[in-house]
This record gives sequence, structure tokens and C-alpha cells, in this order.
Amino acid sequence: MQQRELDSTGLHFKAIGLGAMPLSISGRPDEKQAFEVIEAFIAGGGDFIDTANVYCLDDDDIGHNERLIHQALSQIGVGPNVMVATKGGLRRPNGAWTVDGDPDWLRASCERSLQALRTDCIGLYQLHAVDPKVDFRRSLDALIKLQENGKIRHIGLSNVSAAQLESALSLALIASVQNRCNLFDKRDFHNGMIDFCQARQITYIPYSPVGGHNGHARLSREPLLLQLAANYEATPHRIALAWLLHKGQHILPIPGASKAASIRDSLQATNLALSAEDIAALDRLPDR
Repeated sequence: MQQRELDSTGLHFKAIGLGAMPLSISGRPDEKQAFEVIEAFIAGGGDFIDTANVYCLDDDDIGHNERLIHQALSQIGVGPNVMVATKGGLRRPNGAWTVDGDPDWLRASCERSLQALRTDCIGLYQLHAVDPKVDFRRSLDALIKLQENGKIRHIGLSNVSAAQLESALSLALIASVQNRCNLFDKRDFHNGMIDFCQARQITYIPYSPVGGHNGHARLSREPLLLQLAANYEATPHRIALAWLLHKGQHILPIPGASKAASIRDSLQATNLALSAEDIAALDRLPDR
């Protein structure tokens, strides 16, 4: 299976991670099914799981996804070789999604994540989003201090622009950028973010790599993907992930899954070698 290095840390992970959000938000599976997803991911060689304290139903449910992952990994008997990357900087009032980059909230969120994950140090902690109401440098400084205090090992950013990333790099080492990116949303290819991350040895983690909640429906309607799936004896979902993997050794997609069969299919994308002609054809698909 292909591997990816986290920035220049020397830490290597399989090229497909698990986006664990669907296991804890509205419409989530029961605990047994959720555990089956995580177990299938680990059994398939996966070792990078993405979570966040706000992957839950509302503020009263904060930390649900983190606790679920810890429980599942403990039950499976997995050691420290699996990276559980989490995030802080959002809230879930009454089920809504709101940004809060206040340093006090970030510190409190990190402490709660440490408790939920039952660890003394989080391997990768990401600012979930930039809060326009808070000086970005203050939010980042909170993460730097958490790193200095041994609470987190590496700092990442999510939902950021190239300008925000450049600003952050003047203050701290940034190990990862996690933005939305897929065949139907190529903004970060067009605006230079993905090339910039590659040049600076920053791991690029595309979330919603097959298009999010509506991704499967879009993939199943796209004639080119259906044709390529038939040609490669694969699913359109797998073709979409393989396209991303071909775009750079610094790209680590994190497809979500609420069923074990889905994450098993995603992991198979690392075995697909798309032709240059097919990659070019996929490049030409219009954003939607």
C-alpha cells in the first residue's frame, strides 16, 4: 500500500486515512456498526484517523467521535502506531456549526480532547477553521503554547487560504493543511494551495475527497467515472480517490465511512494505477 509522510516529521502513514465524522453526526450508525468501520480500516492496513471534538450531535455531545475511536481502538488492541488527528476551534450550539478561535476555548477544547482520547499528547492537532472575530495570530499562538507544553506534537490547519497558511508559517511549523477537495471541487488545485504545500513539504489532507454526503450520487451519474470504473473493474468512488492519490505524494485523502464495506473499498484505491490519459480526462471534469 502507498504511504505518505506527515510533513518532514519522519512519520509515515498509509495513503488513505479514515474520516470518522459520519460515525458521530446526525444519522450516525449504532456503536457496533461504527466499531466495525474502524476495525475494517485497521484490518486493511489503515493507520491515520481524522476526528474532531465537534463530530457529534450538539454541544452536550462534544467529544463523541473521539471517545468512540478510543474505545474501538482499545477493543481492537491497537498500539501507538495509529495516528488519531483531531481538531479544535468550532462549537455545536443546538446542533449548528459555529467558529470559535478564542485562545481560551482552544486550550479548553484540547484538554477535553486529551481526556476523550485518553492520551497525554495529541499527535496532530489542527485549527478547525479561522475565526474572523479573533486575530489569527492569537489562535495560532494558543496552539504553539500547547505544543510547547507537550499537549500536542504537530500543528495543522483546516479550512485555510494560501495567505493564511503563509502567515502561519511565519510563526510556526505547520505539518498539515486539511481543506475540502475532490473531483468536483478543485479550488485548491486552481489557487495553488496544493502546489504550495508540496513545495513546503506540508501534508495536504483533502476532506470530502469523493464529494461529501452527495458524492456517491454525483459519482454514479458521471459518465466518465462510470466508464473508467468499468475499465478498471473498480467503483467510481475508488476512481475518484485514485485520481487524488496520483496528484502528489503529499496528498492523504480521508474518505468518510459509516459502513465497513465503504472503507474497504476506499483502501483499495491505493492499488489503482490510472493512466496519464485517464488522469487528464478526470482533470477536465467541471467543478460543481
